[in-house]
Amino acid sequence: MSKKTNYSYIGIAFIILVFGIIFIPKIVDRISNNDIIRNESRSDSAKEKKSTKSDLAFIEINEQPKKVPTFSFTNQEGKTISNKDYEGKVYVIEFFFTTCPTICPRMNANLIQIQNSFKGFEDFGVASFTINPDYDTPEILKGYAERYGVTNPNWHLMTGNKDEIYKLANQGFNLYTGENAEAEGGFEHSGNFALIDKNGFIRSRKDKFGNPIIYYRGIISEEEKVDEDGVKEEISALKEDIKKLLNE
Repeated sequence: MSKKTNYSYIGIAFIILVFGIIFIPKIVDRISNNDIIRNESRSDSAKEKKSTKSDLAFIEINEQPKKVPTFSFTNQEGKTISNKDYEGKVYVIEFFFTTCPTICPRMNANLIQIQNSFKGFEDFGVASFTINPDYDTPEILKGYAERYGVTNPNWHLMTGNKDEIYKLANQGFNLYTGENAEAEGGFEHSGNFALIDKNGFIRSRKDKFGNPIIYYRGIISEEEKVDEDGVKEEISALKEDIKKLLNE
């Protein structure tokens, strides 16, 4: 072998040695300090989860998204339940009372149907607040839940201080609630449902003019399609929107 060839091998070996001394410690240092970014690895980039933001509107008050007010009541099992128990869950809110002879049975029949449509979804729930807490004790609420077929562990029927419940309904959600001796059952309340996302914000779809519908009619069933006045049901829309929020 010629001296020229030997010099070539020596030169190549020297270059490799210099590369190792200069660059390898830098690469090791970048890895140890988490400086290698995901874009440098196609496989890592492919594993990144893409968030799916739905087209549902936020309900805004004074240009701020409306969030569920703080609450704490007792459920049908005698346990204290607060808004924190619903964090990370999509849920529907209603105000009702167990002796209601008019709209409550229809509302809760629709909620049972919704419950059964989302069996197995641990991040779905319902919050039902009685507007007759003097009568609707946890024991009464438990019997009511059993009669209607409430099986979702995240469906809490709650009772507590009447003033706090009425404040939550009328000021917290703007869902009218009041006592009226002349009304059937002695109480008046909205037949609408509110839809809450996983972060505790009130959400809804928009109407054809681009405005939030805010609440969903809870009285008319999917099967009925429209009521006697020609008003369209919104249970099917509510189901679709629950699914959207579960995917967010």
